[in-house]
Amino acid sequence: MHDARVVRPDLQTTALTAVAMLAFAANSLLCRLALQQGSIDPVSFGGIRLISGAITLAVIVRIRSGRSSRGHADWLAAGMLFAYVAFFSFAYLTLSAGTGALILFGAVQLTMFSAGLRSGEMFGAIAWLGFAFAVAGLVYLVSPGVAAPPLIGAALMAIAGVAWGVYSLRGRGVTDPLVATASNFLRATALAVALSLLFVAHAHADAAGVSLAIASGALTSGIGYVIWYAALSKLSAMRAATVQLSVPLIAAFGGVAFLSEAITPRLAVASVAILGGIAMVLASRSRKSRA
Repeated sequence: MHDARVVRPDLQTTALTAVAMLAFAANSLLCRLALQQGSIDPVSFGGIRLISGAITLAVIVRIRSGRSSRGHADWLAAGMLFAYVAFFSFAYLTLSAGTGALILFGAVQLTMFSAGLRSGEMFGAIAWLGFAFAVAGLVYLVSPGVAAPPLIGAALMAIAGVAWGVYSLRGRGVTDPLVATASNFLRATALAVALSLLFVAHAHADAAGVSLAIASGALTSGIGYVIWYAALSKLSAMRAATVQLSVPLIAAFGGVAFLSEAITPRLAVASVAILGGIAMVLASRSRKSRA
């Protein structure tokens, strides 16, 4: 009886974490699938994703607390969320699912590493070596060549990663992450509507495109974030950061299985360098924290 109580939370946390990582990877697959087929334009996809995510999170908050809550107004966080979704959508016009996810999460982790340096955090030789590996991997991935991803798409996804990294940093110390996220989604929706007015002449969407955008917003973003928050309560900061390194790999294999994409030698080498380098940084920070 005692053993069951000890093991069950670990199994539950593992299951929640696995589902959350699948949801994050699915965001890349859903966006790429919708844009690859021409079912919807990137502005409409991002707007519908934010709207459906905002509605889903608002409903979840209301069910949990019995009343609606707007949370603290953080327009910078909302702006970063909007920038992430917008640049993410435009980037997947040209990038494969795996390549886009790798650039995205590489840029996220490097942004947070840079923020640590700026705040005065000290890093050892292993962390700097890992940082160098990760940067070299990103440079190699986007360097000119037959197998290089489109430069504009890579740049847009890198911007999306920086925006998501800043958004994540803004969320540190938030007392109620669910309410804060629901509030940020609501405010980001207003920005998405404004952008849609600028691109209204290029807007188009069929039933498949709208369905994929709603799935991305309501399921893999809205509910996915709720599941992730449930898992975070049982994960250390290092484990939470490290486990997200699985997302580009899941997205890459998902692209092979569902989008007929290929895992090129360049992507494989860059993945090892970027993910391995970031893992070195995280491991180094973890040892220093314990010390």
